[in-house]
Amino acid sequence: MKKIKIANLPSKPGVYQFYNSKGRLLYVGKAKDLKKRVKSYFTSSLQPVSTLSLRIKKMVEEIESIEYIVVESEQEALILENSLIKQLKPKYNILLRDDKSYPYIYVDLSHPFPRPQLTRKALSSKEVKYFGPFPTGAKEILNSLYELYPLVQQSSCLKGKKACLFYQMGRCLAPCEGKITSTEYKKMLKEALALLYDKEKLVKKLEQRMEEYSKKLQFEKAQEMLDRIKKIQGLEIKTSLDLLSQKDVDVIAIANEGDKVGVVKLFVREGRVVSSDFNSFLTSNFNLEEAYKQLLFSTYLNSFSKGKEVLVLTPLEKGLEKALGIKIKVPKKGKKQKLLELALLNAKELLKKSSQDTIIEAVKELLELEETPYRIEVFDNSHFYGKECVGAMVVFEGDRFKKEEYRRFNLASVDEYSQMRELLIRRVEQFNKNPPPNLWVIDGGEVLRKLALEILDSVGVKIEVVALAKEKRDFKAYRAKGGARDIIYGKKVIKLSPTDKRLLFLQKLRDEAHRFAISSSRKRFNKRALGLSKELGEAKVKRLLDYFGSFEKIEKASLIELEKVIGQRGAKKLQQFYKG
Repeated sequence: MKKIKIANLPSKPGVYQFYNSKGRLLYVGKAKDLKKRVKSYFTSSLQPVSTLSLRIKKMVEEIESIEYIVVESEQEALILENSLIKQLKPKYNILLRDDKSYPYIYVDLSHPFPRPQLTRKALSSKEVKYFGPFPTGAKEILNSLYELYPLVQQSSCLKGKKACLFYQMGRCLAPCEGKITSTEYKKMLKEALALLYDKEKLVKKLEQRMEEYSKKLQFEKAQEMLDRIKKIQGLEIKTSLDLLSQKDVDVIAIANEGDKVGVVKLFVREGRVVSSDFNSFLTSNFNLEEAYKQLLFSTYLNSFSKGKEVLVLTPLEKGLEKALGIKIKVPKKGKKQKLLELALLNAKELLKKSSQDTIIEAVKELLELEETPYRIEVFDNSHFYGKECVGAMVVFEGDRFKKEEYRRFNLASVDEYSQMRELLIRRVEQFNKNPPPNLWVIDGGEVLRKLALEILDSVGVKIEVVALAKEKRDFKAYRAKGGARDIIYGKKVIKLSPTDKRLLFLQKLRDEAHRFAISSSRKRFNKRALGLSKELGEAKVKRLLDYFGSFEKIEKASLIELEKVIGQRGAKKLQQFYKG
């Protein structure tokens, strides 16, 4: 029986949440007037209103109960709605994982000898000038400026009073010794900064530098210049359009085909397309207005591009402008419309290039999942000879592993069950910053799968979970590709042929997590062992590990305990090492 009492809802701004009979969150929405907005979904008999889309009608039929949160304004409601969608992953909201924070190049002109630097957040000084954003290649561009111009190379340089090695190399003009005035320096800086929006000129200068290195037979440096040139050339969409003279606008175009979504962002500065960003997603229940809302929040919430004019394809609610501090325009003619058409054309091309392997759909059917696992997180633990326990999470999204989103967790727990529990809890605690995926894959059996479900249930988040138990041969895990008969634990126990593509796909996910976990624990061990070995020698480090069992226990050991293993002199040396 539906527990919906619309009459009790307040006529205030807020966020509403729809739940089904099993307590599953279906949808999160915001409203200027909660009562009026929720009422718009239902007839007097609590049936779906006939004018709703098929997607929303299906959702309304499932609604069993409603919860709501009252806020002070429509803008607060928008921000809260966006946050809840990312954290709770409701069934009928779309979720585009585009939480990038683009780097900008900036200079603080209040300094007598300002240095170009990178930043991802607004700075307090009013005399800071920003250039960008640069979704890719920011570091290469910045390094190019320092390569081509004798700017102050490091912030520490100005603290000294004597010219350093950079001056001797011709990479700096030694303002620390007064060899260049602030006025002369800023004139050179202005010339350098002009290259940020003139990529052709920048590339030409880098090509000249590359030739110089080649003539001097400095081929490694020449190759470095070539790599940098390729990265910088990939920043822009080439266009013959007569662009907006001296205008700064951002252009965001979204195209979709079935469950595939292509997004292109163009950043126009001073009438030039200075950079662009491409992204493709897989999502169910696509809605253009919701997609724009999420992309605008991820790009401009907490951004320092306030007042920026943003061109989009469809009208959006006015509250977004106030909440994000931007101006949203839907151009119908002229140069701005041409820019938007250019972005849309590239978004459609992106859809053609992105092909989702049918194996994902086959896995969905095999595991009887409610939704396609567009984003999968895979977990495994590892240690190095019983020490340096590490939990690893790898991410598979669309049709590839996203290595930039891999995460390593240093674990304190000793046994496998406790380690997995610690690892998954640490991941759950990050849901507010990094939204949950569609599927978790656990390296282990049914016990660990149930553990994962219990942890998710404790925070009210619904994620499908599958565990993959390795086949044992002679009491050891057997990992031969195409030969291991691993067991899949999901809603039921599944045993497949060792050559089944669905099993091979899940094994590929599990094995990547295993590889990352092992490499992480080995790196951690080697790093700590190397530090101690330099101080004490390898033989003493081995004796300490054999006796105490871990680096943590060595660090906590008393002087008397250490003396028993490596003598008085070594023990004092070790304690001094830990004190730094």
